[in-house]
Amino acid sequence: MSDWLISLEGTEAGHRLAMMLALAAAFLHAVFGALQKGRHDPWLSRGAIDGAYAVMAAPVALFVVPWPGPQMWPIFALVFVIHLGYKVLQALAYTKGAYTVVYPVVRGTGPLFTVIGAYLLFGEVFTPLQWLGVGVLLAGIYGLAVYNLRTLTLDRETMPLALGLAVLTGLFVALYTTYDAYGIRAAADPFTFLAWFFLIDGLMLPPFAYLRWRNLRARPAPGPLLLRGVIGGLVAFASFGSVMLATRLDKVGEAAVLRETSTVFAAVIGWLALGDTVGPRRVALMALIAAGAVIVEAGG
Repeated sequence: MSDWLISLEGTEAGHRLAMMLALAAAFLHAVFGALQKGRHDPWLSRGAIDGAYAVMAAPVALFVVPWPGPQMWPIFALVFVIHLGYKVLQALAYTKGAYTVVYPVVRGTGPLFTVIGAYLLFGEVFTPLQWLGVGVLLAGIYGLAVYNLRTLTLDRETMPLALGLAVLTGLFVALYTTYDAYGIRAAADPFTFLAWFFLIDGLMLPPFAYLRWRNLRARPAPGPLLLRGVIGGLVAFASFGSVMLATRLDKVGEAAVLRETSTVFAAVIGWLALGDTVGPRRVALMALIAAGAVIVEAGG
């Protein structure tokens, strides 16, 4: 399968597959965010998810895929640091603010700086029409965040801090998207990068999450938390793996923009699973997000 994927790099078939992978990643990323925000403390949820995907990735990394070349270990070290910063900021943002406000701000900040980073690192250039699409998409995403903020009744006192953390988290989204794309392109086999990424990345938060769980007065039952971790780990494999393969097959910036249609899926999930309301204004803003993604794709 690795040889087949590599053969599609830079081809029209590769472009189409990258688009489908990025859209799949958008839906799955919204599911992943809802799993982390849901009924449990975000730190505990993230620790359970990370531990689960590290355990699942270990046998693949150690016994299935080719081992990384020596040039990959410094890359993995920096990937570890970048993702640790992202996870800490994201968990703090979710702790301080409402998911339906924080998530759009995080995801809206990411694509703009990813497009800039892809230009600096890979020489990718967006056409004027694609920049228009980015503007339309960002207008929809930030409009959704502002609308959700105006209708918010809980966590209002902590929202300024949550919004600041969300912007910083978005910057780290751009940083990890561009650098991970560099990493998966540097690996001889893309699945080597993915397997070792999940193994290394999953070692960060579980010890901290365990200590946090142990010190809580009202500890959540470990069974449901671990089940959430396993489900989240499987979603993470599919979501992150999809977008990373898309960045190897085609342009990093386009994959990043398409992934941010996750905000539309997040709004739907918030409505169905978290009890949020979806009125005509939200529908219009979500249509803007979708239109922006279509413009970016059509303008390429």
